[in-house]
Order: sequence, then structure tokens, then C-alpha cells
Amino acid sequence: MSFLTESEPERGIAHPALPGIARIVATNPSVMTYHGTNSWMIDDETHGVTVLDPGPDQTAHVDDIIAALDGRPLDRILLTHAHSDHYGAVAELRTRTGAPCLGFAPAASDDFACDQPLADGDTVAGFQAVHTPGHASDHLCFAYNVPGTGTVLFSGDHVMSWSSSIVNPPDGDMQAYYRSLERLLARDQDALYLPGHGPVLSNPRELVGSLLSYRQAREASILSRLEAGSFSIQTLAESLYHKTDPWLKKAAERNVLAHLLKLEAEGKALRDDEQWSLAGCEASAS
Repeated sequence: MSFLTESEPERGIAHPALPGIARIVATNPSVMTYHGTNSWMIDDETHGVTVLDPGPDQTAHVDDIIAALDGRPLDRILLTHAHSDHYGAVAELRTRTGAPCLGFAPAASDDFACDQPLADGDTVAGFQAVHTPGHASDHLCFAYNVPGTGTVLFSGDHVMSWSSSIVNPPDGDMQAYYRSLERLLARDQDALYLPGHGPVLSNPRELVGSLLSYRQAREASILSRLEAGSFSIQTLAESLYHKTDPWLKKAAERNVLAHLLKLEAEGKALRDDEQWSLAGCEASAS
């Protein structure tokens, strides 16, 4: 897959991306978040100012968002999903601006709820919600028309320009992730993706197709391994991913579990305690 890279963005400022759209990158870099979470600020003459994904619980990042408002009122906060690196700043930003938060219900986090729930297909202030579960059960992408560019999609963590997404059960669901990728593949109107981490993505359907093919190939590799016997998740992950970073090793194991749960639901794999094997096959433990 052809992922994108970029130099570390300057902190504390809003980087123009498209007419009326700017990106403020939070200072939460990691192997899972790249340079940090993208908080998108959209200034619309008709609907006012929207912040999409206010980012982690960092007062300094909220300060940067307030500074980028430059005295304008904040009309609303949109949330792609309730993971802490995206919703952590909601409470402080909401308190300091009075802006309501809109997102999917129920949220993926038990200790968070938006002020106004959104469902698939709902429209608000020029944004259309597209429910794309998989990375998170509550994940929404948002389609938005930019004059001179066409429809762009704020793709959150479902499709990122710098890396594939972790699918972490039980809230992460590989079956749903497949379906959501297929749904985006069927959308030919989106000119660009503006993701939750990393730079703007051109030719997005090419990457979406690659992500789906990559997952399908990974699934085929797991089935091929299971033909040789029964295996633990850890053993499968080590043989398939070859990661050394502890965080990436754990992410690989969660992805393997998500694949196995999908295969189990489809009647293709079964488990006995911590061992997984092909359904209907006698296998020796490994």
C-alpha cells in the first residue's frame, strides 16, 4: 500500500488545507497516532464554524483551537468516534465555547455522550454523516461539499493516509470494517479524504481498495496457517506481522483476534480455550 508521510507539522497554528478548512495537529504523537490527532476547523459562511474532532484532553491544544477561532463563535463540535485521542478535549472546548457536540449514539466509550446524536445519513450544517463501524462501533465519516473541489470526506480513523487502522475487539469488528470499506469503495463522489491522522489523501478510493485487499490477504494467510494446526493469537501474530515495538505487537494481536472472530462467525474457524483452528479440522496444538 502507498501510505503518505509528511514532516512534523508546526504546532500551535491552523494549517490551511482547502478553502474554509484548516487543520490543527495535537501534540500527541505516537506509533498509533503519527504526528498527532488532526482537529479540523471548517468555516462556512452559511453555517458558521465547526470543529471536527477536538482531539485529546490537552488544555494547550484547546488553547490552539480557541486561538484559531480568532474571536469567531464556535457553532458546533462534530465527532468521528469516541476514542480518547479524538474526544478528550470535548468537555473543555464545550465549556469554553458553549458549542454542542454531535456524534453517533451509543458512543464507543461508556463514559462519554454527545449532546446531539447523529445517525447514518443525517445532515447538519452541510455535513452528511456516513456510519462506518469497524475501527469503532460509533465511527462516523462526514461528507462535505467544498466549492471548487467537490465532495470531501472527513474519514476519521476509518481510513487514514499514513497507516491502516487497528480493529480492536470487542468494540472493533472486522466484519463491520470490511462492510464499511466496501461502502466507501462504492462512493465515487469523494474527491479527497481528510483523515484523523496524517495529511490530506488524494485518490482515496485507490487506498480504500488496497486496505480491503490487504485485510483479505491477511485473512487468507491466517486460514493458511490454521491448515497446519492450532495456534494461539500470539503465535499467529508473531508469524504474520513481525513487529518488535510493544504497542505494535499488541495492535497486531488485536487485529488477528478481530480476523479470527470474523472467521468464527462465518463458521470457518473455531477456538478451544486459547487455541484456534480451522472449523471441521482435527489439528495438533502448536
